[in-house]
Amino acid sequence: MRRGLLAVPVAVLALFFAYPVTAIVGRGLKVEGDWQFGRIGEVLSRPDILDVLWFTTWQALASTALTLLIALPGAYVFARFDFPGKQVLRAIVTVPFVLPTVVVGTAFLALLGRGGLLDELWGVRLDTTVWAILLAHVFFNYAVVVRTVGGLWSQLDPRQEEAARVLGAGRFAAFRRVTLPALAPAVAAAALMVFLFTFTSFGVVQILGGPAYSTLEVEIYRQTAQLLDLPTAAVLTLVQFAAVGGILAVHAATVRRRERALKLVDPAQTSRRPRGVGQWALLGGVLLTALLLILLPLGVLVERSLDGPGGYGFGYYAALQSVGAGGSSTFLVPPLEAVGNSLRYALVATLIALVVGGLAAAALTRRAGRLVRGFDALLMLPLGVSAVTVGFGFLITLDKPPLDLRTSWILVPLAQALVGVPFVVRTMLPVLRAVDDRLREAAAVLGASPLRAWREVDLPLVRRAVLVAAGFAFAVSLGEFGATVFIARPDNPTLPVAVARLLGRSGELNYGQAMALSTILMLVCAVSLLLLERIRTDRSGEF
Repeated sequence: MRRGLLAVPVAVLALFFAYPVTAIVGRGLKVEGDWQFGRIGEVLSRPDILDVLWFTTWQALASTALTLLIALPGAYVFARFDFPGKQVLRAIVTVPFVLPTVVVGTAFLALLGRGGLLDELWGVRLDTTVWAILLAHVFFNYAVVVRTVGGLWSQLDPRQEEAARVLGAGRFAAFRRVTLPALAPAVAAAALMVFLFTFTSFGVVQILGGPAYSTLEVEIYRQTAQLLDLPTAAVLTLVQFAAVGGILAVHAATVRRRERALKLVDPAQTSRRPRGVGQWALLGGVLLTALLLILLPLGVLVERSLDGPGGYGFGYYAALQSVGAGGSSTFLVPPLEAVGNSLRYALVATLIALVVGGLAAAALTRRAGRLVRGFDALLMLPLGVSAVTVGFGFLITLDKPPLDLRTSWILVPLAQALVGVPFVVRTMLPVLRAVDDRLREAAAVLGASPLRAWREVDLPLVRRAVLVAAGFAFAVSLGEFGATVFIARPDNPTLPVAVARLLGRSGELNYGQAMALSTILMLVCAVSLLLLERIRTDRSGEF
């Protein structure tokens, strides 16, 4: 029965993920039907490609280390302290994680770029430098560490560390010998996820890095869309696929070790108000970090969207309602229509992701056999495999009957749903595994069909998890850019694509409209997250 549930997810991922990616790789590495694997060595020996590989790796390592350094104090504060506004602050620090990378790049461009806040105050520009990329990556991944490590930290019994101190260990020694080993798997899992997101970074590097910096994902886009060099793009796709596969394998092993080794307590038993000057100072430092790292870039983004040539107002927002404002021929429709397009696409993508991810999570509820466990890992691949490759693959594979979808509107939601499925599975799976099997067995004994047992037993228990999964899927679908940039039609652009096109053109009006659209996209994502936070339960999982 459970393997039968996998039929739909397997078919969807095979047709709309594996097939396009394989087709792109085949186009690049095949000559007259014969595989030319020698091209792999040729491409990887090129100095420019080696520079891209080196930069991709070291910036991901640097971003991960910097994120851990800045976010671990925040994880401790959320885990151990109880203070007014804690839930609001938790939602605020999570907003960047669901923001599209295009918005993140735009916000830091408004803060660090030409004419940005730092440029106006001190004449300092950090755009087209690696520091802008690193800071944006910390901004984007801060919540990954805070919520992954903090979620576990809040469930560790503090009495174990207190007992070590009673026996003579100092504060640091007790933490190093008792708490840190227990947290190590969670820290490692968070670090691996941050490394994965920064290793495959696209929108942030493209906007802030300029021509001097290129990650694998950016280079795949350049080789595919600008140079039409499919062999090089195919090799880079394979390299990224292998790297992501290794990262996910290590991540899966880390998560399994964490689940086996720890005995957890109710988080309500471990949280208390700060005591003493040191703890209040730590709380103040975390609040200051949230202000400077998270709220300041977003605030500057909003300010720039309102700062028009004639003073503050909604001039840039008004310009979004017309085609070709300021002499721009970027769009065939008013840019504001991208808002409605994105909302419609994201709603359909969310529905697809819930169906596919929900069926996959139901099938994975019981760890039955290597095939099912292997599929669990494969479901994460869309997060790491080049979205650029998937989008371009859609164009060259889904262009013939019976799947001639190249001109169909459904192509965009399908690409967005691929990114949403892993979030649905990761959100619903822990809750489904917590449902007592005896309830399902009792329903079956009373004559309920499997479908009715799911509707009457599982669904009421996992309803909140479904809503949380839908919120995450909607947010990430709304912000998907790498694949959508290839397949969104000029008369139906999405918000991230519209922002990128406006930023790609010179002129104050185009820049202001990009800031306005980014602000709209940020607000939609933030509202989605706040609604998600209201329905989230402590046992729904942190991510």
